[in-house]
Amino acid sequence: MANSAALPAHPPGSGHAPQDGATKRDFLKLLAGASALVGVGAIAWPLIDSMNPSQDVLALSSIEVNLTPIPEGSGITVLWRGKPIFVRHRTPAEIKAAEDVKLSELIEPQADADRVKAGHAQWIVLIGICTHLGCVPLGNKPTDPRGEWGGWFCPCHGSQYDTSGRVRHGPAPLNLYLPPYAFESDTKVKIG
Repeated sequence: MANSAALPAHPPGSGHAPQDGATKRDFLKLLAGASALVGVGAIAWPLIDSMNPSQDVLALSSIEVNLTPIPEGSGITVLWRGKPIFVRHRTPAEIKAAEDVKLSELIEPQADADRVKAGHAQWIVLIGICTHLGCVPLGNKPTDPRGEWGGWFCPCHGSQYDTSGRVRHGPAPLNLYLPPYAFESDTKVKIG
């Protein structure tokens, strides 16, 4: 009598796969999934890459400002990424007035030292857009109205900022924003 226990239930070539190993079908599923993933990546990459800024836009992403021609107590307005940037050369009296303000008196408390770069307290660099409705405040020219605190005055709704760009009066809820900037030398600042 033959030993039937030694024979496999489904001999090779019968169309049935062994129960304990990977099959050709599993391999084909894995191969198809990997191919689909590569295909989606090949299509998505150019689409995502097209959303990156072009080289000419990147070139405009930072500007250098020469500080030499700006007299003490005055400022200039430059454009960066389509936004007005106020660069003001503050007087010692303006610096002292900004440093002496009690934080409890401010709508958005922020120390003057946190709004200027260390070693360059005489220079303040701000995005010149009122935080209320986006108007451009006045105050960079000596002939401009500067409000009660000597900084900037928004003629649209009356917001007033001090010489550190902190909102002191009016409907503006926040201080003037600070752009990313760094001093390359004592006479040159890079914005962006």
